[in-house]
Amino acid sequence: MNSRHFRRIAVTVTAAAMLPLALTACSSGSDDTSASGSGADKSAASTPSKETQPMDEPFGPGCASVPKEGAGSFDGMAQDPVATAASNNPALSTLVAAVKQAGLVDTLNSARNITVFAPTNDAFAKIPKADLDKLLANKAELTKVLTAHVVGEKLTPKQLEKGSFDTLAKTKLTTSGSEMSYTVNDSSKVVCGNVPTANATVYIVDTVLMPAA
Repeated sequence: MNSRHFRRIAVTVTAAAMLPLALTACSSGSDDTSASGSGADKSAASTPSKETQPMDEPFGPGCASVPKEGAGSFDGMAQDPVATAASNNPALSTLVAAVKQAGLVDTLNSARNITVFAPTNDAFAKIPKADLDKLLANKAELTKVLTAHVVGEKLTPKQLEKGSFDTLAKTKLTTSGSEMSYTVNDSSKVVCGNVPTANATVYIVDTVLMPAA
């Protein structure tokens, strides 16, 4: 009888001793899960958001007309000096003809770190034909008009927000705007800007910039 009584006491003591261990194990598992969840939340919270793309590429609605491949594409133009690059862009054929007429191809191609505000064919078409023919026939005047589109430094879009620059024609060129919408000389809109060539940055504009007489 005493022997059975002692065995009961032993079993009870053993069970009592095991209970805290079981509770500790359960508590440890719960803490691990909580810690794991907290770590996952922290990892998700620290994931960096996508950076906004810097404006270091061509921009503007007119860029859609630039060929996607070949010498006239943005990649192709970046390999050639500015007059040669423009000659490969179909939208600038009138400008290229005028540059050749004025004998400025070598001047522009050999210049370093310039900005060219390049009028499109449509920009030249705004000039009455008789006036345009007269301009093309007068080399001195044509040279003045074309060099009034050239600034002797590379300009970033940021500089165009409120800018005033000397041109190769010794005239002033002003710019204004922001967020990829810019106006030149209060009359001409940039339709495709920040186009790189081997020696220049090009801003394609929708109106010819006529210097003051």
